[in-house]
Amino acid sequence: MTVFLVWLHVLAAVSWIGGMIFLSLVLAPLVRSRKAAPEFMALFRSAARRFRFVVWGAIAVLLSTGPVLLLQRGLSLLNPTEWPHVLWMKLGLVGALLLLTATHDLLLGPQVRKISALPEGARSSWEQTIVRTSSWVPRVALVLALGVLLAAVAFARS
Repeated sequence: MTVFLVWLHVLAAVSWIGGMIFLSLVLAPLVRSRKAAPEFMALFRSAARRFRFVVWGAIAVLLSTGPVLLLQRGLSLLNPTEWPHVLWMKLGLVGALLLLTATHDLLLGPQVRKISALPEGARSSWEQTIVRTSSWVPRVALVLALGVLLAAVAFARS
């Protein structure tokens, strides 16, 4: 059972992080390099919307398997003072990543969709700031996710 749960946990993490890497380092630069073709932006938006289901599915798997794996490792969920520092670091990064992901998907994403319908010259400075910020949030989230991965490897090795 433990091997299956670890496999499921790692599969969810790989799906989330791998998708982030693909969108951020492959698809987004391709779309930016072809500003004249609106179909590329539509492709990116469609891929990102589909990826959202993968992300939230992965989050559900990670949040359900993580506590079970901690228990199987002999760590009490009721006594976190016994947890190693690297686990605290991992959970802190996970919390920040979840907050950033929720902010991006639930707050910034819907606003950017509305703003994108406006001509660039008709956008307020606040709307331009939202659009710029929304493009940086996934990059910061990727860095956090890589930090979670590093902390997870360190925790697994301890």
